[in-house]
Amino acid sequence: MTAVLDAPVKVLRTTKGPVPRWADWAAQATLWCAAPSGIWRILFGLGLPVGFTGAQDPSQGPGYMLPYVIALTAFSEAVAFLSMGLVRWWGETWPGWVPFLRGREIHPLAAIIPASLGALALMAIWTPLMFGMGGTADPDFPHGAKAVILYVCYLPLVAWGPLLAAVTVAYAIRRRRYG
Repeated sequence: MTAVLDAPVKVLRTTKGPVPRWADWAAQATLWCAAPSGIWRILFGLGLPVGFTGAQDPSQGPGYMLPYVIALTAFSEAVAFLSMGLVRWWGETWPGWVPFLRGREIHPLAAIIPASLGALALMAIWTPLMFGMGGTADPDFPHGAKAVILYVCYLPLVAWGPLLAAVTVAYAIRRRRYG
């Protein structure tokens, strides 16, 4: 007699409702919004000549500058990555590696409230900062091509807040409609 073995059951991890393609793209774009400034910060922390002089020159800074900018960049990317939870199954159901909560449904407001506050905070921080930077008269601040590179690297942060807000609205609508 031969025993028949069943094929392993594959658990499909899908969202409760269809995620609009634009929302998925917007969530992915948040990762790219945070990346250029992080790369610039790490180069700054490594002491590359990015245009700061005087007291703001990284070679004059404290020894913990490089670990600090690496940690800040990793934190920024991790926070940006959380927006992917608004378009993935793990934003609706706790993953299996989370003790005591694994498999349970995440209440929609537990994602909507922090994401909304985060979007507002990002818009409040980066929009005035980026559009107010152009008038700096600080002689230690980068000028010329190095200033252009600085602005190009930090300008995507202005889009991070609105993108997160749009993805949060799409998540709220989807969770209201499909549970």
